[in-house]
Amino acid sequence: MRRVLALAFVAAVSLAALPDAAQAQSRPQNGQTADGNSTETRQRTRVMPLSRRANAGPCPVVRILYDAARYVELQDQRAVAANVGYTGEIEGVTSDCRYRDDDPIVVDTNMLFALGKGPSAEGDGRTYRYWVAVTSRDQAILAKEYFDLPVQFDGQDRTRVSESQTIVIPRASAQTSGANFEILIGFDVTPEMAEFNRVGSRFCVDASGTSAGTCINR
Repeated sequence: MRRVLALAFVAAVSLAALPDAAQAQSRPQNGQTADGNSTETRQRTRVMPLSRRANAGPCPVVRILYDAARYVELQDQRAVAANVGYTGEIEGVTSDCRYRDDDPIVVDTNMLFALGKGPSAEGDGRTYRYWVAVTSRDQAILAKEYFDLPVQFDGQDRTRVSESQTIVIPRASAQTSGANFEILIGFDVTPEMAEFNRVGSRFCVDASGTSAGTCINR
């Protein structure tokens, strides 16, 4: 689905503070293996290069925020496979931009979500929530907006969904380059989920069927 996110700010506007997102480590834009389980796959949509004259400058960097790259529901906060509910991972993002003269910067992004349904998941669908934020080069948050991603598993335990966003960033002047901005993407996660991601935790595997087993970390 293509959505347009118009960020109403210029360089002179006071900056909104979002303490955790600006300081957490950003994740590279390469694909990763999903934690969820999946069988249904939708075709990934690629953002094709735009036909245009050269931009007035470089595009903003688009990153997946490491702390919010995965969504893992756990019963009792115990990382054993039987306690896993719904899961998700932002596997990758592609982007392109266009701007010249004193036009705003228009950034087209395409995100690939790998989503899963674990043993403790209730129902056959989940509305995930993710956010897109624009920061300045000094890491101050300029704007952040949340989006719902409703998913039906149709009796399966895995699916992949592609989601597109068009982000419009006003510029203070024709000299303002896209290099002044960064775009971050992540799931709306709880503090416990963010910590689970931050330390690189994975599920514990119970080989014997009688104990918690061994936790596998990155």
